[in-house]
Amino acid sequence: MSVAAMHTTHTSRALRVNEKAANLDALQLDAAPQPEPTAPPGHAVVRITAAAVNPSDVKATLGIMPQAVWPRTPGRDFAGTVVSGPSEWIGREVYGSGGDIGITRDGSHARYLVLPEGALRAKPHNISMDEAGAVGVPFVTAYEGFRRSGMPQPGQTVLVLGANGKVGQAAVQLAAQAGARVIAVQRRGGAFEGFASGPVDVIDATQGQVGERVRELTGGRGADVVYNTVGSVYFEAANKAMAKGATQIFIATHDRAVPFDIFAFYRGMHTFVGIDSLAMDCVRCAAQLDAMRDGFERGTLKPFPVARHFALDEAIDAYRLVLSGSTDRVVLRP
Repeated sequence: MSVAAMHTTHTSRALRVNEKAANLDALQLDAAPQPEPTAPPGHAVVRITAAAVNPSDVKATLGIMPQAVWPRTPGRDFAGTVVSGPSEWIGREVYGSGGDIGITRDGSHARYLVLPEGALRAKPHNISMDEAGAVGVPFVTAYEGFRRSGMPQPGQTVLVLGANGKVGQAAVQLAAQAGARVIAVQRRGGAFEGFASGPVDVIDATQGQVGERVRELTGGRGADVVYNTVGSVYFEAANKAMAKGATQIFIATHDRAVPFDIFAFYRGMHTFVGIDSLAMDCVRCAAQLDAMRDGFERGTLKPFPVARHFALDEAIDAYRLVLSGSTDRVVLRP
């Protein structure tokens, strides 16, 4: 593994991946010179201050995302300052994300990022650039799941499976903000590990009987919305935990095939909703961030603490940390 930094008079650089790698040991990240681009009509150039490293960023460099193009600059999330484009945006601090950024077009693991004007959103005033650069993928994914399934409501019970993950933590925050009762399933005992603006009941998945525990906590009724961030691992337990007429949201899985009881499905009048955050481009993601902005500024939603930051020359270390399964939120500072 190496970052091949090219010696040049340019101080601005961008990571480049030229071909898919068989594994992280074989991955080559080139820190190539990046002159400041000129904004095409209808676009803007953002000078990046912080850009999260998401698991999907790393997996896309390994060729796991079939729609990824080569060569390209990775990175889906960003925070920075507009340096060219529409005059009303020049000098403003912005943040965002996109399923296209860093996948089908050059991304944010660079000094500069070119974006459509429609993707520009002012950074919430009360969060740092590091935090803003790490908000995107988890919160946008969590919000899209709820949007597609009907936003949580007071009086509903929302069950979040894999609540210790970043999308799970964001889902807990959104459900608590909406006034729903929240049950979080995590793989250890104790209190919920993230922030929530309301109380959260916790189930330790290592103790088993998750579906039964949800029934106990809800007086036998079950959960109205199940946000299953893990997929197959919790599929059976999630189905047992669903109330009549409930919805289950999926964003990922380990095994693609699962046992499916059609009888229980239609008798339960259940709905399954699949979410692919890569299908949402940067303009669509900006609309999701609009819907969450008030929560961040009121403090009913909070960005994840950024545990570590890396320079561009240290990107391979950041990628390795994220792919190892670390729960730390890390950013690059190009």
